Amino acid sequence: MRRLARPEDLEAVFAIYSHPKVVPYLTYEPMTLEAFRPIHEELVDSGCFWVWELDGAIAGFYRATRYPGRVNHVLLLGTLAVDPARHGQGVGRTMIEDALSHFRADGIRRVELYAESDNEPALAFYRRLGFVIEGTLRDFYKRADQPHYVDEHVLGLLLVPSAA
Repeated sequence: MRRLARPEDLEAVFAIYSHPKVVPYLTYEPMTLEAFRPIHEELVDSGCFWVWELDGAIAGFYRATRYPGRVNHVLLLGTLAVDPARHGQGVGRTMIEDALSHFRADGIRRVELYAESDNEPALAFYRRLGFVIEGTLRDFYKRADQPHYVDEHVLGLLLVPSAA
């Protein structure tokens, strides 16, 4: 079940965010719960950070931010993760298919997201959902524990076929 994140979700979100299989692909380096608290507060306060609950526990989350003005039909999907204990169980697919259904109903025509070029499981997952790589931001991503930079792919999905 999809719902907006709440302040009391802090520890559950942090447990997923900071998991060794997840944290390399999200925005921040590993940190303590207390250091994560203001990040979580900002996510909750944004009103666009969603959690996916299964059996009363948070199984995943994502941030869905609609662009303003002339690109109001476009949504940026990010901060997306699934609890590694639930990988391979269809949780990510169900969560994102639900999100895409709601985006369509809200008039979203295009969804964008970013994924690191070395995150092949995520790239394969997004391709299965219909996303295509539309560009590459070279040397965009840098993890503190690695000496090299990583390219970031820009992926897009059209929810409504283009009239062009």
